[in-house]
Amino acid sequence: MDDDIGGDRIQLSPSSCAYNPCYIGKNLHIGEDVTIGSMCHVGRNVTIGNKTNIQGSNYIADGTTIGSSVFIGPNSTILNDKYPPSGNPSKWMTVQIEDNAVIGGGCTILPGANVGDSAVLGGGSVLTKPLPSGEVWVGNPARFLMTRTEYDAKE
Repeated sequence: MDDDIGGDRIQLSPSSCAYNPCYIGKNLHIGEDVTIGSMCHVGRNVTIGNKTNIQGSNYIADGTTIGSSVFIGPNSTILNDKYPPSGNPSKWMTVQIEDNAVIGGGCTILPGANVGDSAVLGGGSVLTKPLPSGEVWVGNPARFLMTRTEYDAKE
């Protein structure tokens, strides 16, 4: 189905969709009002909460959990295999992104580097360790920049 804002839609639930071309792995657990842009790879056993917006050209590894009201900018990568290519899911360290988090475009999140509630990872950053709730981190490797309250005040 071609709509007036883009390409072909893949309906994932009554109110959630992805845009072709993209890969959607088996056992996707998806909330309502979720949008996944084109050229995304969403691995197997991924969970995505309500009202999440995943821009185009993202790679989301198997087992990733993404909360509600999360924004992921384009061209970001979420990994799960610390010693690739292990091919052994029992050795993987999956990533959890909590509610209201923001992941800027072009970010890389390494295995096990979880993102806390309302945290922000600035565009182009590489997250090598867990990002605490309510903090904004930037850089390679990503480091603390400011609080989410200070970030929101700049909008």
